[in-house]
Amino acid sequence: MIEGILIAVLVVLLVWGIVVFNRLVRARNLVRNGFADIDVQLQRRHDLVPQLVEAVRAYSGHEQRVLMDVTALRSRAQEAEGKGQAQAMAGAEVALAAGLGRLLLLAEDYPDLKATENFQQLTNELVETEDLLSHARRFYNGAVRDLNTRIQQFPDLLVARLTGFEEATFFSAEIEARSAPGVAGLLGRSNKD
Repeated sequence: MIEGILIAVLVVLLVWGIVVFNRLVRARNLVRNGFADIDVQLQRRHDLVPQLVEAVRAYSGHEQRVLMDVTALRSRAQEAEGKGQAQAMAGAEVALAAGLGRLLLLAEDYPDLKATENFQQLTNELVETEDLLSHARRFYNGAVRDLNTRIQQFPDLLVARLTGFEEATFFSAEIEARSAPGVAGLLGRSNKD
C-alpha cells in the first residue's frame, strides 16, 4: 500500500515537472520568436537606410557629413544586431533612429526631394517599419516579462533551476535615448494617417 502511494506521488511529481518544463519552454520560445520579429523589422529598416541616403544625396550633394554619419550608424546597428544582445542592439538602434531623424530634417530643406514619389514611398515605408518595430518590441518585452516571472515564481523556479533556464533581457533604450524623437514624429505622421 505504501509503495503504491509512493509510486503515485512520484508519478504526480513527474507529470507536474513535465507540465512546468513545457510551460517554460513555451515561454522561452515566445521570447526567441519576439526577438526574431524585432530582427526582421530592424533588417527592414537597415534595408531602407541606403535608399533614403541615396535619395537625399541626389538632392543634397554638399551635405556629406550627415549622409556619412547615417551610413556609419547603420553599420554599427548591423554589427550590434549580429551579436544578438538586446541592450547593445537597443542602443545602436536608438542612435540610428536619431541619425535618420537628422537625415529627414535635412530633407526638409529640399522641397523637390520631399515631393518625389520615391522619397514619399521610402518615408512611408520607414514610418510603417517603425510602427511594426514598436509592436515587435512590445511583444518581445511582454514575452520576456512572462518568462522571467515564471522563472522567479515558486514552484516553477524549482524546475527552471534544475533545467538551466535563465532570465531574458528586456529590449530597452538608454535613458537619454528615450527622449529622442521617433521617425514618425519627425515626419509629422503616425500610423493613424
